Amino acid sequence: MRIAPSILQEEFIGLKAKVVKSQNPGYVRISGKVVNETRNTFTILHEGKEKVVVKDAAIFHFILPDGSIIEIDGKVLLGRPEDRVKRTVRRLW
Repeated sequence: MRIAPSILQEEFIGLKAKVVKSQNPGYVRISGKVVNETRNTFTILHEGKEKVVVKDAAIFHFILPDGSIIEIDGKVLLGRPEDRVKRTVRRLW
């Protein structure tokens, strides 16, 4: 699946997310609403509890408001959210 580079500059807080693959098996199948984002982590509200997931160690599925699902490697999302919004992404395809 190819995604537009502009999606990487969007705000992820409030979106539904699911960890589909991870180096840490405890992260797999964590899903819910993203309630916080830091430079290296997402905090996801999973079954009433906040779970902190390291971005570098996971691949995420995000459900956009229009219902489409995108898959993003957490390594691409590293960095402070406010800096990532300003960063320009070069297209590789």
